[in-house]
Order: sequence, then C-alpha cells, then structure tokens
Amino acid sequence: MITAIRDGRVRRAAAVVVTTGAMLTTGALGMAPAHAAGAPTITAKGGFVMNSATGKTLFTKAADTKRLTASTTKIMTAKVVLSQSNLNLDSKVTIKKAYSDYIVSRGASSARLIVGDKVTVRQLLYGMMLPSGCDAAMALADKFGSGSTVSARTKNFIGKMNTMAKSLGMTKTHFDSFDGISNGSNYSTPRDLTKLARSAMKSSTFKTVVKDTSYTAKTITKTGSTRTMAPWKNTNTLLGWNGTIGVKTGSGTEAKYCLVFAATRSGKTIVGTVLTSSSAAKRTEDVKKLMNYGFSQL
Repeated sequence: MITAIRDGRVRRAAAVVVTTGAMLTTGALGMAPAHAAGAPTITAKGGFVMNSATGKTLFTKAADTKRLTASTTKIMTAKVVLSQSNLNLDSKVTIKKAYSDYIVSRGASSARLIVGDKVTVRQLLYGMMLPSGCDAAMALADKFGSGSTVSARTKNFIGKMNTMAKSLGMTKTHFDSFDGISNGSNYSTPRDLTKLARSAMKSSTFKTVVKDTSYTAKTITKTGSTRTMAPWKNTNTLLGWNGTIGVKTGSGTEAKYCLVFAATRSGKTIVGTVLTSSSAAKRTEDVKKLMNYGFSQL
C-alpha cells in the first residue's frame, strides 16, 4: 500500500509504494547537542530553528535524523525552478494529461489544473506552494527538466534537486520525487530543510508566493479564452500569526505532519522545521513554541 501526500489530510492510495526503509533514523552521527535549559518540549520527532541572518542554531531536537519530508519537498522544486538562468515567470506551460493521470493514480493533492490550459510558471509556483498541487509540481519538473519524454524530464529535474541539495550543504538529504511522494528514497532532516528554506527565502518571488494566503489564477483555455480558476488557499494556517511569513506544510501517512516555517518580528527573522508531528494541531503547537523560543534567543 502506498502512501499519498495530501496537505491538511492524510489519504492512502494504491499506486505508490513508500517503503518502510524510507523512514531512516540514523541517530547518533552528527547529532547536535541537547537543546539548552528552558527550551520548549515539542511532540514532533525532529525540530530545528536558526537565526536566518547569521545561521546560528537556536533550537535542536534530532536535527540530523533523516525522515520523510512529504510536501515540504516542494520547497526544493521551487528553489530549482527559481535558480534557472534567464527565467521567465510569465512563460506558459500547457497542462498535459500525464499530470492529471499522475495525481489520480497516486491520490495526490491537486491544484485542479485543466488539461489543455496554458498556465504561467508563476501561476504554477502558486499552485504548487499554496494548495500543494502535485500536478503543478509535475508541470514544473517537466518544463525545466531535460529529455525527450515526460518521464525523462522529470527524472532529470529530480537530479537537479539533488545537485542543489549538495550545493547547499544538505548532507543528509536525498530526493526521489518532485513533490514528496516518496518512491523509497526521499528524505531530509530538520537542519537540512531549514538550510533550504533560508536559501529559498532570499528569492523575492519565493517569499512573495509562500506568504500569500490565497491566489486566483487566470489561465488560457484551448480555445484562447480566459479561465478564472477557483482560488488556491494556502495550507499553511499559521500565516500571519505573530509575524509568520511562510513556508510550506507537508503531511502523509508515514511522514505524519511537517512544517518548514519562517517568521519576522522587530526586523529579525528565524527559520525552522518540524518533522513527524502526530497531528496538524500538534504541529501548530510545536511551531508556535519554537517561534516564541527562537525569538527569545535572539
């Protein structure tokens, strides 16, 4: 039985196999010291917070233990797209039946893109990061990967994700998907994902996208008319709470509930990650604790 990712909801689908081996727990190597006295207790199995300006560690709990990342993987998808040379955010991508077939077969979260519509790269970023559309993620991987087929291009794009991870010093990270639906070897750590978010938030486009609570796309249909899509709602319900400005949720039967977050207060910014929270409510509690504690350490 394969586990499909659905932000805000956990669904199962029969098409993708997430192997039990994907939940890696390489414990002791590289572990950071226990967090300081007075630090909060969180229910998530892993957590990490850093000062965005300096990179200084503010909180750590099993920060270097490899775990499933669910849709937080899409941060890297966006990072790779936004790192393309001569990127035109207004270039159009025609939605293929392959994208629709993919999300149906895997029971994946969707931006409800319509086959045949022309959608801009900018709109696809919103469709991927707000409602966590795996169809939008696949469209971007297909657009920016190299090869003669959809399969070859998306595989090539995933290779770019791993190359980017190495360049960012994400030494305990590996991607085997463009959206977090693991094929058995898609994992990262709280520390690595926080490094990624810190880097991604340096992009003004990324920062603008992930802080929006809602976005309405106007796409071009096969006949050339304009289609106004139903608004895409951000799955990150913490946005706006005490300076929260991003970044991305994730959830899955094996990954449980994850969140990579960023917040700014009094001109100072922290970035962090929680992985494997037991519920959406516990995830929210954990992140609020970590935000308040992180800012108290600045």
